[in-house]
Amino acid sequence: MAKKEYTFPTDLFYDGKNHMWLKKDGDNHILVGIDAIGLDTLGDLAYITLKPKGTEVKKGESIGTLEAAKMTGDIFAPVSGKIISINNACVENPGIVNEDQYNKGWLVSIEATEWENENNQLISGENLQPWIEAEIHRMETQGFDA
Repeated sequence: MAKKEYTFPTDLFYDGKNHMWLKKDGDNHILVGIDAIGLDTLGDLAYITLKPKGTEVKKGESIGTLEAAKMTGDIFAPVSGKIISINNACVENPGIVNEDQYNKGWLVSIEATEWENENNQLISGENLQPWIEAEIHRMETQGFDA
């Protein structure tokens, strides 16, 4: 069986624990979405709920929930801060996340309050490829089709 190919843009940061991607702009505004392995593990998304704009969140706290073909669960904040925008298009049509996860499929924008302390816990740059390979190996040994 051929191995799956996963796309991981190299200009993003990744929360390795919860398979979230992060894109930072110049003002500590962080777009957040689900990375390729996380989305493959979930399958097709059916429902997404997100906490409202203005909600203060701590890294690791729930910012919403999702229901997908393979599981349901919480969506965890990869950084601390305040939710400044939610992607209503994805709430109304979760399939957008499956179709275009790194562009139209972002979930929330967070104004990070502890970026300088928390970004070193994220995966990026030269650490990205080894992490991807380790995650694929971990999934294969746990019986997932990676």
